[in-house]
Amino acid sequence: MSLASRSGKLPKRQHGLAALTMSDTPASPMTARRALSPTVMLGVLAVALLVVLVPTLLYLARNIWSGDEQGHGPIIGGVVLWLLWRKRHEVLDAPYAPATFTGGALFALSLATYALGRSQQIIQLEAGALIGLLASLVLLLRGRQALMAVSFPLFFLLFMIPFPGVLVQAITIPLKAGVSVVAEYLMYHLGYPIARTGVILSIGQYQLLVADACAGLNSMFTLEALGLLYLNLMGYGSKLRNVLLAILVIPISFIANVVRVIILVLVTFHFGDEAGQGFVHTFAGMVLFIVGLLLMLGTDSLLGRLLGQRHGARTT
Repeated sequence: MSLASRSGKLPKRQHGLAALTMSDTPASPMTARRALSPTVMLGVLAVALLVVLVPTLLYLARNIWSGDEQGHGPIIGGVVLWLLWRKRHEVLDAPYAPATFTGGALFALSLATYALGRSQQIIQLEAGALIGLLASLVLLLRGRQALMAVSFPLFFLLFMIPFPGVLVQAITIPLKAGVSVVAEYLMYHLGYPIARTGVILSIGQYQLLVADACAGLNSMFTLEALGLLYLNLMGYGSKLRNVLLAILVIPISFIANVVRVIILVLVTFHFGDEAGQGFVHTFAGMVLFIVGLLLMLGTDSLLGRLLGQRHGARTT
């Protein structure tokens, strides 16, 4: 039994120098080690993440993102970093409730997937597993609410991963044919001497092959990423408006591809083959996204008018 309980009185409150001396007592080595353990754990996890992240990013940069078809990869990465920075306060303000079981299971599954993709040289599995690893670390270090806060940036990372070649070819061939048909039809009715053989457009003395980069799946995929980013930034509370605009991005990207092909054909016809394959060819890629963005803005405005003010409210 303590002295306070025997006397029936509470111990007097410490004041002044005595209280200061007690609060300044250095922590024991065991306490210091406990205080450092979260920092050490974060450091270990950061190093482990870099070990698996850096080789994959180097491979993507050297073999995938260096081409025209997947050149948007680094841009997507930069956008994701910016989105994560915007969400930093939501992550830090989220309650500390680590989901140990769910996060651990996701970490183990993602690590196994990464090992399989790395050993078998399947870049889709290898890069996709990194997204799972990032999500599992958020669950382990912070919890489900923090993961919800960064769910869109992590989802947006999917647009950095290249499609399998077989799937790209299966979808690109009909897309190129469709773009070629529409471009020929429009230019023919505008009075230009144009003909088409498959995906080859003949105008005047020139023949132009509609390449994968001009009218393929990858350009449509990039424009879909642009549309989803636009929806996220607008933050509409209406699911109907979000879904409709996300679906309409597909025909919008098709129209933008048609405009790009027509611009290249017109430049080649009027200024020669060198002009069409030089700077203008690169500039036409920029036109693709400008046209796509303008069509998106117009479509969004039209949806706002058709659906009414109730579907135009934004989440805060």
